[in-house]
Amino acid sequence: MILDRRFDWLGRQIAWTRRGSGPPLVFCHGTPWSSRLWAPFAAALADEFTVYLWDMPGYGASSKRADHDVDLSVQGAAFTALLEHCDLDRPHVVAHDYGGAVSLRTHLLDDVAYASLCLVDVVALRPWGSPFFTLVKDNANVFAQLPAAVHRGALEAYISGASHRGLRPEDLAMLTAPWCDDEGQAAFYRQIAQADERLTAELEPLLPGLTTPTHIIWGENDTWIPADRAHRLHEAIPTSTLALVAEAGHLIQLDQPVALATQLRHWLTHATRA
Repeated sequence: MILDRRFDWLGRQIAWTRRGSGPPLVFCHGTPWSSRLWAPFAAALADEFTVYLWDMPGYGASSKRADHDVDLSVQGAAFTALLEHCDLDRPHVVAHDYGGAVSLRTHLLDDVAYASLCLVDVVALRPWGSPFFTLVKDNANVFAQLPAAVHRGALEAYISGASHRGLRPEDLAMLTAPWCDDEGQAAFYRQIAQADERLTAELEPLLPGLTTPTHIIWGENDTWIPADRAHRLHEAIPTSTLALVAEAGHLIQLDQPVALATQLRHWLTHATRA
């Protein structure tokens, strides 16, 4: 699913696409990922839903200008603007990683209604960020100046650690490609440097009041955001449901694609009938 459309927003170009027919279903990716991680799942669901994929500003095929902020508040506002641009009323939303906080900000702070929300190994509760993430955040200017070969090696090692089962070479290449040219390298370290737990702290007091049907899916072997966060998030959202997926790390889409696809279809079938 190629992102063949562009939406101009505050000087940024947001790449997106849609396919299929039926109720609207929007996928939100995380960091340092792109919509390509969700593309096979979106394509599989396009026979029942009008599926939407997009890349956050600073990610994937969207613009990566150095003078544009890419923090959570920006991404939440961008998602709100995209939903308005696409004229979507109460879409179903599936979010992974950083996309969880993005979708929650749009829903809870911008009062955008969803038909349902599925949170997959998401950034939502403090603390978050791997040891490497924290190291880069504290030294972003230094890392941005790494020689290209050294950057690629560090990037590949970092991304590989998100998988429990190990990444195929073609999957590793797909995940690293947006960050390997000069623009991408600078953008990679910039998005880490601007990560701020204050922007998820704003959400935490609002979670108990979330009444939208919400399902949480988590890889049992996630080392980036351990499964204890899944249980904490489930407790914070009293009306939510929770499913843990065995033999899956943070990149659950690649570690256990069949189990994840089954969970998504089951949840969305339930949510559309509710």
